[in-house]
Amino acid sequence: MYAIAGVTGHTGSVAATTLLAQGKQVRVIVRDAAKAAAWRARGAEVAVASLDDRDALIAALTGVAGAFLLLPPNVASTSPLEDNARRSAALADVVRATRLPHVVLLSSVGAQHPDGTGPIRALHRAERDLAASGAAVTAIRAAFFQENWAASLGALAQGSLPTFVPAGVRYAQVATQDIGRTAAAALVEGGARGALQRIELSGPRDYTGTEVAAALGRITGVPVTASDAPLDAVVPTFVGHGVSRAAAELYREMYAGIASGRVAFEGGAARAVRGTVELEDTLRTLVAAAGAPR
Repeated sequence: MYAIAGVTGHTGSVAATTLLAQGKQVRVIVRDAAKAAAWRARGAEVAVASLDDRDALIAALTGVAGAFLLLPPNVASTSPLEDNARRSAALADVVRATRLPHVVLLSSVGAQHPDGTGPIRALHRAERDLAASGAAVTAIRAAFFQENWAASLGALAQGSLPTFVPAGVRYAQVATQDIGRTAAAALVEGGARGALQRIELSGPRDYTGTEVAAALGRITGVPVTASDAPLDAVVPTFVGHGVSRAAAELYREMYAGIASGRVAFEGGAARAVRGTVELEDTLRTLVAAAGAPR
């Protein structure tokens, strides 16, 4: 049996659905018991637990062959790195207590660095905390989510696609559907106890903001131009959307790291995997969901 966290989001739901379709036994972890019925109807076992509830999480992870775990950013926190350090240490403690054989962690491109990567720094710490637990750990270092472009679609009516990464910079991007499927495959594959293996996951190809804008133009039938937004606008923009200033400053650091090349794959012994979902397909779904001009 495999335990899957984050099933109310995109990656966890795809991982659980993929495993169920393969006939695997799945235990989904939900925070809200009201969301359990749909998963039970699909044949999954359900555990109600949050990452902050040690006893409930121990019960959820006991007796499984592997678990897909996430460390969602707490964007409202005034001390996000410190909070996530406590959470990753607590998660490693639970893994140790349950003698969980294998953890698949949703990590990020750039997680090999201890600094200069913004919120990704928390995943650098989480990878090492979990590796020290004695479990086999597979860190899926996913590229920039293709779905992140949803936040920029509001400007399509003006024919603009604002981007905090300079429009000419080419960087790796991946669909959450590919992340979920990769997580399911990694769980079935397993790992060597006490070892940390890294999967560097990107989409079928890398893209520039200019290419994203061109794809949106094809989808909407209206010319779209990528426009460079200044890094100094990151913090006020994020704060305006309810993100704490401390977390917003981390995102500014992350965008700067993408532009400079620091937020990039490590290579070396890491396994490079490319997904199959094309960015234009993801953008088409995002445009339809947003009701953007098309």
